[in-house]
Amino acid sequence: MFISWVYSKKSVTANGYTLSIYSFNSKIKMETKNKRAVIYARVSSENDRQDTSRQITDLKKFSEAQDMEIVKIYEEHISGAKKNEERQVLTECLDYCTRNHVDYLLLSELSRLGRSTLQVLKSLEQLHEAKVSVYIQNLGLYSLQPNGEVNPIASILITVLAEMGNIERSNIQYRLNSGRAQYVMNGGKIGRKAGSIKSEDKKREEYKEVISLLKRGYSIRNTAKITGYSNSTIQRIKKQFKL
Repeated sequence: MFISWVYSKKSVTANGYTLSIYSFNSKIKMETKNKRAVIYARVSSENDRQDTSRQITDLKKFSEAQDMEIVKIYEEHISGAKKNEERQVLTECLDYCTRNHVDYLLLSELSRLGRSTLQVLKSLEQLHEAKVSVYIQNLGLYSLQPNGEVNPIASILITVLAEMGNIERSNIQYRLNSGRAQYVMNGGKIGRKAGSIKSEDKKREEYKEVISLLKRGYSIRNTAKITGYSNSTIQRIKKQFKL
């Protein structure tokens, strides 16, 4: 481990806020050679405008530069507004990291770890108990120091930025609700157009392959991989047809 003492200023911008931290501390070069790492990448949808390839490519380049061995890559297409309990792939990723003595979990940004400050901190606690350090690429921060102790600067930044994210999401929701109320007040109608809701028979025909696989005992995740539908769609079909 290489240590030098430096006076530094770190500015982080997220959701329209800029946070500057001045500190006189040690600059630590992490010893990452031959360390085992996992990549977790998430986007909110499966359309052409959003995929996980950029995140994975960037994190692979970083791991190669740090001589890390990537032992597993997790990809998830699900809204960041979902609770961690609803994010099956993230749950599997955290469990894998803690059970298999992984050294690092690599993320492109903090929001990948949870939708709220509490969920982010819970995920970190689970990983830290297993001595798994989280690397957040857009911040350039490791959550643990080389000795396995919590990085205090990272801890402060993570907590503040997670809370900033909460505030911004609340502001967005307020603006959406306000705009919707104004639209209705001016005579607009909200909801699907008459006749746009698919009948059960149409859904049964459209999703017949999904229904067939679920009846044969395939898991939601495997069914999604085979058919190309999202996990949430498979879950909805399974619930509707009581499979």
